[in-house]
Amino acid sequence: MARYRASNDSVWTPEDAFAYLSDFSTSAEWDPGVVEAERVSGGKVGEGTEFRLVAQFLGRKTPITYRVVEYDPPRAVTFVGENASVVSHDRIAFAATGTGTRVTYAADLRLKGLLRLADPLLALAFRRVGDRALAGLREVLARPAPGTVDAAA
Repeated sequence: MARYRASNDSVWTPEDAFAYLSDFSTSAEWDPGVVEAERVSGGKVGEGTEFRLVAQFLGRKTPITYRVVEYDPPRAVTFVGENASVVSHDRIAFAATGTGTRVTYAADLRLKGLLRLADPLLALAFRRVGDRALAGLREVLARPAPGTVDAAA
């Protein structure tokens, strides 16, 4: 199993950060490993909402369907993604700070079947993928939150 954990502080409120990141269709905006992301179920985002992502990993484009399994605004959202070869658990937690929000992203990726023999190699590659996603997330969370006005503008 490959694991990734990282935190980032943002000036966004917990509510703004939660609203943006709980809509996993935004992942293509901040994760360079995601080449497509769309919500496939209707209505508001909540428990049971599904997203279809296409991730580029180790040179291959791989579709994966994610479902929201925990929805606790503005504290945490958890997604479980799955396809024929992998299961991913992604939890994003939000904690108010004196100046905004600490966003903590935790991801566990497990290969299925005989592919599990490659787990040690996956762990090495997953660290690089996670670091690139965190850099993109930092960039997005440094901008004004969607729907807010930049006071410096």
